[in-house]
Amino acid sequence: MASGSEPILEVRDLVKHFPLTQGIVFKKQIGAIKAVDGVSFELSKGETLGIVGESGCGKSTLAKVLMALERPTSGSVTVSGRDITRARGGELKRMRRNIQMVMQDPYTSLNPRMTVGDIIGEPYEIHTEAAPKGDRRKKVQELLEVVGLNPDHINRYPHQFSGGQRQRIGIARGLALQPEIIVCDEPVSALDVSIQAQVINLLDRLQKEFNLAYIFIAHDLSVVRHISDRVAVMYLGKFVELGRDTEIYDRPAHPYTQALLSAVPVPNPEGREQRERIILQGDPPSPANPPSGCRFRTRCWKAQEICAEEEPLLQIRTGVGHESACHFAETHDVVHAG
Repeated sequence: MASGSEPILEVRDLVKHFPLTQGIVFKKQIGAIKAVDGVSFELSKGETLGIVGESGCGKSTLAKVLMALERPTSGSVTVSGRDITRARGGELKRMRRNIQMVMQDPYTSLNPRMTVGDIIGEPYEIHTEAAPKGDRRKKVQELLEVVGLNPDHINRYPHQFSGGQRQRIGIARGLALQPEIIVCDEPVSALDVSIQAQVINLLDRLQKEFNLAYIFIAHDLSVVRHISDRVAVMYLGKFVELGRDTEIYDRPAHPYTQALLSAVPVPNPEGREQRERIILQGDPPSPANPPSGCRFRTRCWKAQEICAEEEPLLQIRTGVGHESACHFAETHDVVHAG
């Protein structure tokens, strides 16, 4: 899918900390939740970057910062050559046309008091230059058709649609301003498995049709593999591994990625017997007080003294063909369903 062209999205050393305060009247900062703590990557036109990791690792916060819904503590997000983190007012409004979002929960992301036509057409109320008033109804009906819904249902309300249909409405809303980038924040996690496949296939078709670039955030590794060109594995606010989908899924190098993949169900009994299950000890550390050095070291079976003293950088390691943030990175062949 990736076109190999100039990056349409560049993220450099992105940091988002939420202050921890004490007191009611005279508030004093006593620390910070390090939700995103130094993330860098690029995204090309027509490419999908999947971001995976367990709950609380900072995936959704990263999505909000990319959308300028949260201001970063430091770092930059450059969309089509312009830094969205420094934009304000009219400039930010114009830049937001090019990067849109599909929310996680189709049951809460659509206003129940608005018709489907009003929901999908709402971006045109903000970006009036995108569609003259007389053309809006026709444009909304076209969008409904594009996502596989009946254009005659334009006056219905969200409660008259199923979960999968509601997510299609959310996707249609995301397409309204013809963006080049869509951030998908766990777009299928609230749907039945059979409906998940339909929505993923729809996203795949729309990407080919409109040359869209996706940031696809999820905790289901099987779903991410199906749609992604590259995959980033996130742990406690940082990327710990980044590479092509085949590199990450077939030959993971970071111990955390290896543990995640060992937990993916294998339908074939022979595959289950061949595969070693890696069970991590303990809970993830608090993002308010992450461990020194490597953040994964408190749960890692490879951890040594250097892991506490020196933070491993995300880089290509000896014997590993893709980036990994581990001093002892070593590829590990994964047994998949046969």
